[in-house]
Order: sequence, then C-alpha cells, then structure tokens
Amino acid sequence: METRLKALRKSKGITQIALQMQTGIEQALISKFESGERIPPTETLIILADFYNVSIDYILCRTDNPEINK
Repeated sequence: METRLKALRKSKGITQIALQMQTGIEQALISKFESGERIPPTETLIILADFYNVSIDYILCRTDNPEINK
C-alpha cells in the first residue's frame, strides 16, 4: 500500500506538502502512510481515494484496477 500511495502522489507531480494543502491530511501522516509506518484510517482512505479518483481497494492493493466500481 505504501508504494502505491507514493506512486499515486508522484503521478500527480505533487509533494507531500502540496497533498496536505489540497486534502487537509498532515504531511507527517502522509509520510508515515507512504513509508508503511501507519495505516490510514477509513476517513483518510476516502479522502485519498476521492483525491486520486481511484478505489480504496486500489489504494489497499486489493486490486490492480484503479477504477471505481459504482
């Protein structure tokens, strides 16, 4: 999961600080999520999935399909 979060951020070409400014998630937490030190809580997963326009399952590496099934 941590590598996927970092890859998603890098694919948008933004820094952790820019992600913080756009989502309200603290940069220190973003860093911990990306390094695998912490697992994002459900509310944060929803924010990240909405921001990146991918499914939570994609973030959690439960699928390689980033599309959201509605």
